[in-house]
Amino acid sequence: MILPKFELYRPRSVDEALGIARGLPGDFDYVAGGTDLLQNYKNRLNAKPHVISLTDIEEMKTVTPDRIGGLVRLSDLEGHPLIRERYPAIAQAASQVASPLVRESATVGGNILVETRCFYFNQTFFWRQAKGFCLKADGDVCLVVPQKEICYATYSGDIAPVLLVLDASFVLRGLEGDRTIRAREFFQPDGIRKHVMKKGEIITHIEIPEESADLRAAYQKLRLRDSFDYPVLGVAAAVRRQNGTVDDMSIVVNAVSWTPLLFDEVTKGARGESLTDELIDQISADIQDRCQPVKNTYLSPPYRKKMIGVYVKRVLREIAGG
Repeated sequence: MILPKFELYRPRSVDEALGIARGLPGDFDYVAGGTDLLQNYKNRLNAKPHVISLTDIEEMKTVTPDRIGGLVRLSDLEGHPLIRERYPAIAQAASQVASPLVRESATVGGNILVETRCFYFNQTFFWRQAKGFCLKADGDVCLVVPQKEICYATYSGDIAPVLLVLDASFVLRGLEGDRTIRAREFFQPDGIRKHVMKKGEIITHIEIPEESADLRAAYQKLRLRDSFDYPVLGVAAAVRRQNGTVDDMSIVVNAVSWTPLLFDEVTKGARGESLTDELIDQISADIQDRCQPVKNTYLSPPYRKKMIGVYVKRVLREIAGG
């Protein structure tokens, strides 16, 4: 498929990018690696007449012990010695995104803001025209759960679930100034609204609390093809243990709903307990019961629901044995 026509801009700083955005006469998108946005443009999925490339903004490419720039390439994140030592689960998640070639272009910020996905949305224009357009692009009815208010497309980024369990925050700069949003409060339960960002805002960097380095975390995902595909299920978990018992635990189930799903009401019961197989079985069964995937991928909802329990067990056992 050929890209639609658009005007491309190449700013060299965040302030310059915002200045361009402020002066544009029509709607626009930001693009970083383009691995998600450009394939959607080829399918004529909500393409805009103006595109502002962030690729040349060096200030967004730094990594420090408590900060990851929004333009850091996933390949760099995967192999960065500081990340591998301090936050190995972030490197683990980055290594599972798509393919090595895609990770050479894809960025951290782009993966956080990856477009929500659905069987009825991620298709060519001609496929969607034949089937009937959906609420997320060109239509007025959701084809997953027929109604006109909420889009049931699924969030499928791999990095965000790990950032949630590490209690990271996103630093945004926009037309109205700067603000910091906890990752746990960033996502919105609608496949179209997706998150709390305002038009024109940019994720300049991610901040991770110093105490999160004490957490033992892990991430695993289920996908049709291990060599390339987006997740149809992902599980991230982080555990802090003290004197052999759980002091803190967070679990996020991803790619089964509009947003990454946190289960603090389940994991708070693990505090003070030993991370035994019995406790892991209990937690995984409770989380599985609370999830209800819908039919918006090639895999059936009952299968994905069953796999939620399986993958929660796998991640917690990885952490327990680590």
